Amino acid sequence: MSDVSGRFVVAAAVVAVSLAMAAAAAAHDYGEALSKSLLYFEAQRSGRLPYNQRVRWRGHSGLTDGLEQGVDLVGGYYDAGDHVKFGLPMAFTVTMLSWSVLEYGEEIAAAGELGHALHAIKWGTDYFIKAHTHPNVLWTQRPEDMTTSRHAYKVDAENPGSEVAAETAAAMAAASILFEFGDKYRGRYDESVEVVKNYYPSSSGYKDELLWAALWLHRATGRREYLDYAVDNADDFGGTGWAVSEFSWDIKYAGLQVLASKLLVEEKHLSSQQREVLEKYRSKAEYYVCSCMGRNPGGAAHNAGRTPAGLLFIRPWNNLQYVSNAAFLLTVYSDVLSSLSLPLLCPDPDAAADEAAPAAADAGEVLEFARSQADYILGTNPMATSYLVGYGEAYPRRVHHRAASSASYARDRDFIGCLQGFDSWYSAAAENPHDLVGAVVGGPNGNDVFTDHRGAYMQTEACTYNTAPMVGVFSRLMELERRRRGEDAPPSSTSPVAEDDL
Repeated sequence: MSDVSGRFVVAAAVVAVSLAMAAAAAAHDYGEALSKSLLYFEAQRSGRLPYNQRVRWRGHSGLTDGLEQGVDLVGGYYDAGDHVKFGLPMAFTVTMLSWSVLEYGEEIAAAGELGHALHAIKWGTDYFIKAHTHPNVLWTQRPEDMTTSRHAYKVDAENPGSEVAAETAAAMAAASILFEFGDKYRGRYDESVEVVKNYYPSSSGYKDELLWAALWLHRATGRREYLDYAVDNADDFGGTGWAVSEFSWDIKYAGLQVLASKLLVEEKHLSSQQREVLEKYRSKAEYYVCSCMGRNPGGAAHNAGRTPAGLLFIRPWNNLQYVSNAAFLLTVYSDVLSSLSLPLLCPDPDAAADEAAPAAADAGEVLEFARSQADYILGTNPMATSYLVGYGEAYPRRVHHRAASSASYARDRDFIGCLQGFDSWYSAAAENPHDLVGAVVGGPNGNDVFTDHRGAYMQTEACTYNTAPMVGVFSRLMELERRRRGEDAPPSSTSPVAEDDL
């Protein structure tokens, strides 16, 4: 491969690799993938790094965040390859990490990774506690420029931001005061913090986040008023109306529909009205699952796109975020179907009301589809490339990431500003000096072709919310492989996590 072009050559190799894809699928080490995924979050830390930081090429950063506004906003995560801390995607990242541990914590513990998972979650929640400086104030985002002012932005009663407030409540779960703020002072956060529109605009509004937060708060606290909120507002807020083919930091409907479906398994004291509404949520969850698997009647208009090799393809910019989130939701929903002893139904909307939909798939098939997407990420694809950095022999070496693509501060103390970084590092054809291990990059284009070049940021930039759901997926697939081998659950290989360590 030429360092000048930085492009993976695909021509004749595509045919040969495609023939080997099925055989390669069985060779993946999901435990290794899990361990490396959790390591990635240490590379994204902002603030003063702890003594036990494992990513040694990273150093302290953003130590004056919030100083101009008189608040302590040091900490949290950079969302992607630059030096920005966006509240909404950071909160979504922590929510997905937490959901992964809640669903598959035993496997994470058995792999010796529970402590690392809890540390990754707490690094985010500690920051959210700092950012919630007053009852109706939440600091949400700051622009990137490490050599000039680190201006911070907030949402409050006069400038509401229900999306970020509700998502932070979901991440914090038990912090109900944040949910009440997001619900009482309703308004789009990208209208209160207009600068965020250039990076993370809210296309679905805030009502999905309010339902999402209510369901999480019910799960965390058991308080019936949160369940009542999700049931009473299900129709008005679109929870039982939106039928979608994507799940992301912005559009939460598919996630909250799967989460609501779980209540049909876990909640033992549902009224007939609650059960009826939750079943409506579940029907929309099934639409999403059917769309991902290409099983909805109606063709392309009702099903998610695919690449020729079978990867879900929603849009060119950072497509793997949609793939990783889909893999997680389908993994969880396969467990729901298994618990309910039901098949997946993909009804024809034009069919008669009394016509029963035929079974489209069983729980095992849903899980196998999720696995196919995870395996694609790990290298079972025409490029024979792992899109999880550091996994396998071939993976992206020029990730669009400021810290990974420049010299470590520990080795080179010379000042590197924006211009120096652009000229000496970003524009260089050479591989990054540091592997961003565990990062899931944006991924290939719609034809399964990947360009390993820092300038191809739609493909080579990684984000925290790409990797977070894969923590749960890899853990579930570890369990699946263990059961297929007929092995009992292994004892946890991690020591108890002391409270002082967190």
